[in-house]
Amino acid sequence: MNIDDMIKGNKKFQEIHFPKLEGKFDDLVVNGQKPKILFIGCSDSRVVPDLIVDSKPGDMFILRNIGNFVPPYRNDSDFHSSSAAIEYAVSVLGVKDIIICGHSHCGACAALYEDLSGEPHLVHVKKWLELGHKAKEYTLLATPNKDDKEQILRTTERISIKHQLENLLTYPEIYRKVKAGELDIHGWYYKIEDGSIEYYDGESCGFKTLGE
Repeated sequence: MNIDDMIKGNKKFQEIHFPKLEGKFDDLVVNGQKPKILFIGCSDSRVVPDLIVDSKPGDMFILRNIGNFVPPYRNDSDFHSSSAAIEYAVSVLGVKDIIICGHSHCGACAALYEDLSGEPHLVHVKKWLELGHKAKEYTLLATPNKDDKEQILRTTERISIKHQLENLLTYPEIYRKVKAGELDIHGWYYKIEDGSIEYYDGESCGFKTLGE
């Protein structure tokens, strides 16, 4: 797809799809958005949140970044894009559920095992990837066969989700609401190859198929 395709796509949307949702958009304009779910997903072009869960406009507040990482809470005056979106969803929109959705064949998790020291133009990417270091360290400790690259990468992707859930709980308001039963947090793992989703089960400390 290129820019010309997108322009044509918007015209198709206005002519075919928008009329079917016009009443929905009218309500969203008049009454504003009231999503109950914050969906934190990866910026990967193969992962389309609304598509994989069949959601509609207004259903989810969506935050996407490299690796679906959650930076730990910092009480300072610096610029924090992802943290600001999380705070807004929780404290202004009042979402009831937060989903961190990782996925298979994640480029961010794969990059954790690459040497980027000679890439000065990726200074912000390298810093951001530090949020995945704990997942890498845990995976290498837990994986006996260090030559099985596929197993290491798939394990890293899943373990990263667990660590991002832990980072969510460093936000005081999230911690308070979870403890009070006002908010639930979920870890999902989307498999690009077949469209299925696994969820993190805290009791077994493992992933199970969603809906089973």
